[in-house]
Amino acid sequence: MKYFPLVIVLLILLPLNAQVKPSIGPVKKDSVQSDSTDFKGSFIKSEQKEQSKTLTVADYKIISFERDTSFLDTTLSIRKDYKYNYLRRDDFELMPFSNVGQPYNSLGKNFDNLSVYPKIGASAKNQKYLEVEDVRYFNVPTPLTELMFKTTFEQGQFLDAMLTLNTSRRLNVSIAFTGSRSLGKYQFNQSEAGIFRTTFNYRTANNRYWVRGHYASQDIETEENGGIAEKALQFESGEEEFLDRSRIDVLFNSANGQLADNRILGKRYFLDHQLNLVRPRKDSTKTKSTLLAIGHRFNYESKFYQFNQNSQSDSFGATFIGPIADRSTLKTMFNEVSAIFSNKTLGSLSGSVSLYNYNYFFNSLLVLSDTQTILNKLEGEEISIGGDYKNKIGPLSLSGRLRYNLSGELAGNLFDALATYNISSNSSVSGGIHGSSRAPNFNFLLYQSDYENFNWQNDGVFEKQQIQSISFGFDSKFLGNLSAKYSAIDNYTYFASGATEEQIAAGQQNAFVRPLQESETINYLKVKYQKELKWRKWALNNTLMYQEVSQTNQVLNVPQFVTRNSLYFSSDVFKKAMFLQTGVSFKYFTSYNMDGYHPLLGEFYTQNNEELGGFPLIDFFINAKVRQTRIFLKAEHLNTIWGKQYNYYAAPNYPYRDFVIRFGLVWNFFS
Repeated sequence: MKYFPLVIVLLILLPLNAQVKPSIGPVKKDSVQSDSTDFKGSFIKSEQKEQSKTLTVADYKIISFERDTSFLDTTLSIRKDYKYNYLRRDDFELMPFSNVGQPYNSLGKNFDNLSVYPKIGASAKNQKYLEVEDVRYFNVPTPLTELMFKTTFEQGQFLDAMLTLNTSRRLNVSIAFTGSRSLGKYQFNQSEAGIFRTTFNYRTANNRYWVRGHYASQDIETEENGGIAEKALQFESGEEEFLDRSRIDVLFNSANGQLADNRILGKRYFLDHQLNLVRPRKDSTKTKSTLLAIGHRFNYESKFYQFNQNSQSDSFGATFIGPIADRSTLKTMFNEVSAIFSNKTLGSLSGSVSLYNYNYFFNSLLVLSDTQTILNKLEGEEISIGGDYKNKIGPLSLSGRLRYNLSGELAGNLFDALATYNISSNSSVSGGIHGSSRAPNFNFLLYQSDYENFNWQNDGVFEKQQIQSISFGFDSKFLGNLSAKYSAIDNYTYFASGATEEQIAAGQQNAFVRPLQESETINYLKVKYQKELKWRKWALNNTLMYQEVSQTNQVLNVPQFVTRNSLYFSSDVFKKAMFLQTGVSFKYFTSYNMDGYHPLLGEFYTQNNEELGGFPLIDFFINAKVRQTRIFLKAEHLNTIWGKQYNYYAAPNYPYRDFVIRFGLVWNFFS
């Protein structure tokens, strides 16, 4: 496979030694804490620490984009099982397709904007794409390697490998690669991905200057078969012939010469550095003293989305030419200069000014008539100012973020505020507000295709989407975790099909999908509760979510109720040489008008013709931990063995996966 050379390089580098030979010991409870404020202090271990100290996993630091510091976690828990998937995060609010590397449909929504700038679009293809905020940095006393492996569906594997080391006490580097290939159970359903990233961070000996950065190259590609062609006669009938899913007819195949695929590719260069004008010092209470600094952040990214198809398909309508080769490109450059001030009393306050350049384009100018022309590019620059605030006053933690657009047509405004109060060491309460406005993604504003129906230009027509939300959270070790968020969405922008009933009956619903904007306000409420009950070596982990949407027109569809319940047993075995967890997970969501998937656009779209869902997902798992190795074995969708109703879909015409046994591991090496 194409990522094997990088894996070999990682394994060759394993024997490298750093400054201290590790003797991994236990982790003290008081060391299991994150540090969201003292980035400069925790970024590199103090020069005065004795080299002979006993190392623990708490000495292996992981630093997020927001400069929060955590440590390597080698434990085994039910949450690790939830994150052991293609995305490597909890997919409770997602519904995966049948094959690894394919899109995930949404069971829940989150409308809070993290950025004031629109993205390229093709959001169904971007769920695995690592943004700037997703890249991690490290500070380790000795070389650390993490390997994650998991089987896929026919002729492929999923592997995520990372190596990080400190070449000195002040310089850390890392290299990582995620590779995936899976043929899939259905015809013409292969997926591939290659995600490479390398990071560095450095600080000077006097702590006056620090810098970090990364380079990322990402390529995510899937064959698109258009979904199954005869779902009632083949998939839902349950006939033994079609239990071999490769026998089921799909819309795009080699017989009709309509083979299709889509692809996201991106390259990014990121740099973040800061000069401390007043060096931070520690006072007698070991609290950070006054800091005055200037910072600069740079990000250049080139990204494209393409859809290819051998010949025209009636599913998408008529074409100008063939074969089809659609490609959109977005190149962006972001520069931000900031000033930072903080002290013990006032907290941390920063102000910034940023310049954002964008160029979104196609390779042709489309003239539809003497009076109608679809332009081939949107380009310009946006100037914004911003501010950030953090402070902790006793048990009260405050944080806020502001972004305001001074010039430009696409960027919007953003305001975030969050307050958290620690009632005790075991419970806390929080409240937040969010307000933002932003232009829709670029593929809503401008799109060109060799298919006639997929050409539009809406810049200057669509208004900026506006979000106002309030949130509440209560976290308790004894009572569980409760969160609630209410959002009001104005100018909601979405894709939907304008096909008539006759066109839908003829299988042409996808040919008339276009971007639309809702003029009425949508009110969306989401309440989630999580609690684990334990009795001796048994545990029941419960996550429940309730959603309610108030809208004039039915443009936002979500299930009203989603639940996931895991009953499992945990124990040390083999004279405590292994820690074992085994049990059953149950997931269910009420039926609703599940979004359809559009392979040409790489987007999900609203549909109100077919109600899906209302079926259980039952998995049986056996997980084990031996030293720093976690082993995962799972029988997925176990209930299909005895169930005879083949009505489980991830999207209209896209079935969810059948019963399958998959295994893998996560392995940490300390050199």
